[in-house]
Amino acid sequence: MAHFTNGTIFSKSMSKFTLQDVEEPNLLRDQFPYTRVPKITFDGQSIEINPPRRIWITDTTFRDGQQAREPFTSRQIVDIYKLMHKLNGDSHLVRQCEFFLYSDKDKKAVEKCLELGYRTPEVTGWIRAVKKDFKLVRQMQLKETGILTSCSDYHIFLKLKKNRRTCMEGYLEVVRTAIEAGIRPRCHFEDVTRADIYGFVVPFAIELMKLREDSGIPVKIRLCDTMGYGVPFAEATLPRSVPKLIYAMVNDAGVPSELLEWHGHNDFHRVAINSTTCWLYGCSSVNTALFGLGERTGNCPMEAAVMDYISLVGGNDGIDTKVITELADYFRTQLNHKFPDNMPFVGNSFNMTSAGIHVDGLLKNEEIYNIFDTKSILGRPIGVVITDKSGVAGVAHWINEYLNLETHARIPKSHPAVNMIYQWISEQYKKGRVHSISNSEMLKLARNHLPEYFDTDLNELKQAAISLVGHLIMHLVETPAMMSMDVGAQEALMEKMIGENQYVNLMIVANTEGEKHTRFFGRKGPIKPRDEAKLDKDYTNRRWFRKPLEMGNMFISDLFISKITNLLGIIVSAPIRSEDGRDVGVLRIDTRFDDLIKSAHGAEDDDHEMFNNAKTKARATMKSKAAKKKKRQKS
Repeated sequence: MAHFTNGTIFSKSMSKFTLQDVEEPNLLRDQFPYTRVPKITFDGQSIEINPPRRIWITDTTFRDGQQAREPFTSRQIVDIYKLMHKLNGDSHLVRQCEFFLYSDKDKKAVEKCLELGYRTPEVTGWIRAVKKDFKLVRQMQLKETGILTSCSDYHIFLKLKKNRRTCMEGYLEVVRTAIEAGIRPRCHFEDVTRADIYGFVVPFAIELMKLREDSGIPVKIRLCDTMGYGVPFAEATLPRSVPKLIYAMVNDAGVPSELLEWHGHNDFHRVAINSTTCWLYGCSSVNTALFGLGERTGNCPMEAAVMDYISLVGGNDGIDTKVITELADYFRTQLNHKFPDNMPFVGNSFNMTSAGIHVDGLLKNEEIYNIFDTKSILGRPIGVVITDKSGVAGVAHWINEYLNLETHARIPKSHPAVNMIYQWISEQYKKGRVHSISNSEMLKLARNHLPEYFDTDLNELKQAAISLVGHLIMHLVETPAMMSMDVGAQEALMEKMIGENQYVNLMIVANTEGEKHTRFFGRKGPIKPRDEAKLDKDYTNRRWFRKPLEMGNMFISDLFISKITNLLGIIVSAPIRSEDGRDVGVLRIDTRFDDLIKSAHGAEDDDHEMFNNAKTKARATMKSKAAKKKKRQKS
C-alpha cells in the first residue's frame, strides 16, 4: 500500500518518517486560501474501510462543552455524570469523561464523581503542556490526562512563535513527565486537519509510540479537527481526508487503534459523519459532548454517536437509550437549556409531522412517518404539528398524546370538541395565518373545550418552578457567599437576586438546627416585624427544611397561599454545603404564581385567560382543602 502525504504519494522505500524542521510555516494555501471557502482537493488515491475490533465513545461535555455555555455547578456535573453512567447500562460504551482541573468547583466535581466508584465513564483530566500542571493531576489521583500538543504550523509558528523541533521536543518532555508520574498521557493533536501530516504529525506520533514501548505505559493520541476541516472522503488529499489521516496514524506511525481517538468540530456540518468515518477506517474512540456542546459550532453530539454505534454493531449492547431523553429533560429543567425544536432525538418537534396527508397515514400506522419506535427507544411518542392541513385527525392525535391517554380512552376525531377546535384553526388560516398553531395555543383550546380532562394539580407550574427557580437556587447554593454562611454576604446576595428575578417573592437561609440564620428578605428588603410574626420560628418540622437535608437535593413544594402576601406561590429549597461537603444550612425561595408563569411561558396577552382560569381553580382548590382540614380538626 502506498503512503499518502499532503497531495503526494510516498513509495514503500520512504517508510521511515522523520521531522521536517522547516524555516517557514507551511500554511497549505492551495487548500486554505482564507479569503475563500477552503477547497477540497482529491489525489485519485483511495483506501479500504478497516474498522477496529472494538469501538467506543469518550466524552468532553465537562471540558469542551462548558466552553459553549455558562459553567455547570459541581452538583450539575455529578448529576449529568450519573446519567451518563446510566446510559451505558451494561455496555461501557461511554468509557471516559474529561474534566477541567483548575477551579475549586471543577476539583469538587471530580472528587464527587470519583467517590461514586463507577468503572465507566472513567474520570480523566485535561491540562496544558506544562510540567507544573501535572501537580493537579496527581492531587486528584487521576490515571489519565489530556495534554495540549498543537501540531499545525498555524499554531506552532503563528501562535506559539516556535519552530517544529522546539515544539516537538517540548511536548515529548511533558509526556515523559507524565510517564514518570505513572499517568497515562493523552496527546491532543490540535488542528491536525491543517497540519503537515508526514512532516510533523507522523514523526511526532512515532516518537510517542517509542516512549510507550520503552515505558510500558499507553500513550494515547487524540486527533483534533479543531476547525471542522475534515472530510469523510477516502479519495480526498491530506490533511483533510479523515480516512487517509487514520490510515497514516495506524499504518505509518504505528499507533494501535485502541490508542487513537477523534475529536471533531462542526464548523462545516460534518462532525457526526466524520466521527463515524473514523470508526470505519481504524480509530477505536470517538470524542463527543452531550447535544453537540462545544466552543463555536460544537462537538459531535453524544446521542448521534450512540445511534451510529448501535447501527454499526447491530444491537444496543445493553445501552439505555431512553436516558438520552432523561438527559435532555435535565438540561431543560435544571439548566434552562433551549434546544432547537427540530434537533434530532431531543427537539420538541423532531418526531412530529404537520402535513394532513402525513398525519392521516401516521394514525393508520406510525411506522410510515417515524424514523423508529421513538416511544420505546427514546421514551418520546410521535407527535404532530397542527396547521389547517392537520385535519381533525391531527387535532385528536395532539390531544391524546398530550394527555397520554391509553388506547381504550383516546378521544376520537369525531368528538364534538375536536371538531370545534379544528373549526377555530381553519378560521385562523382563512384570515391569512401562515405559521403553525403553537403548543400553548393548543393547550388553551384543549382546556377550554375539554375541561374535564385537565386536573388542577398544576404539574405544569411545578415544572416551570423546577426550570426557573431550580436553575437559580442550584447556582446560589454553590456561590462562595452562600457556602460561607456569612450573614452579611448572604443577605447582600439575596437582595440582589430578588431584584433581578421578578418571580422571586421571599428568600431566607436557615442553619442546620432549623433556626433562622438570615433575615427574611422580600422585594423591598427585610420583611416587616408584623409580617414576620406570622411565620414559623422553628423550621425543623417544615418539609422545605427537612427534605433538602434528607434527600441531599432540591425540594419543590405544592402550591400554597402566602400568609404575608395572600398570593399563590411555590417554595423551592436546597441544601447549602461547605467547601468540604458538610451540610451547613438550607436556602428557601418563595415564588409568586403570576410572575412565575409569565417568566416560564413568556405569556402573551391571549394567554392570560388560561392562566387566570388556572389561578382561580387553584385558589378554589386551596380553599377547599383548607376547609376540609379545618373540619377534620374540629371533629
